[in-house]
Amino acid sequence: MNKNVRKAIIAGNWKMNKTRPEAKTLLEELKPLVADVKGVEIVACVPFTNLETALAVTAGTNIKVGAENCHFEKSGAFTGEISADMLAEMGVEYVVLGHSERRQYFGETDETVNKRTKAALAAGLKPIVCVGELLWERECDITEEVIARQIKLDLFGISAEDAKKCTIAYEPVWAIGTGKTATAEQAEEVCAFIRAQLEKKYDKATADSMTIQYGGSMNAKNAEELVKKPNVDGGLIGGASLKAPDFTAIIKAAEAN
Repeated sequence: MNKNVRKAIIAGNWKMNKTRPEAKTLLEELKPLVADVKGVEIVACVPFTNLETALAVTAGTNIKVGAENCHFEKSGAFTGEISADMLAEMGVEYVVLGHSERRQYFGETDETVNKRTKAALAAGLKPIVCVGELLWERECDITEEVIARQIKLDLFGISAEDAKKCTIAYEPVWAIGTGKTATAEQAEEVCAFIRAQLEKKYDKATADSMTIQYGGSMNAKNAEELVKKPNVDGGLIGGASLKAPDFTAIIKAAEAN
């Protein structure tokens, strides 16, 4: 990572885990462990039901709070959905968009990810936009084609100024929750490719300023090797973010590099 030109961000994606009391316990445990961390933005992206708890527990600390999704309309007959404005009004700062699980299980497309990203930006949120290839796509040697398409579509109509407010999370779908991890070299190769695509779409200054995370089973053991790579600017962390010591180890690895 290159902290001289862009922000290092370690974001925990809790997914569908933790009740409110469990969320409070985890965040209370995490706070003193990361209180002195410098040079790394720490984000807890929690289920909707835990947002108020997380905001209360982390108030005045260096831990930011994010949501795991938002809808692209401001309001309306969309049962079960949450708007970006609702999140912003609460004090939420970040939002994860286009996660592979949303794409796989809930019909998210690049078009809806693009709409959600625009809605999040309009509400003043900071989107973490997820891209990544399936195992079959990697085996067919079309990783770059898949990623290039996602970057073009997910950021369609988004200005360079707004793009700088976005974080891109590279999450090889075959490495999410499987225990498999892209090698540091594989992660760096794709993250560098993403940055090249951002430069092609916008300009070098914009591309250099944007944070690109790795999001495929980063954990306490492999974090240091991954974040040492020049184009890996942090991580979108799943399972390891549910254990304060493991999440702290990843944050400390980012701080040290």
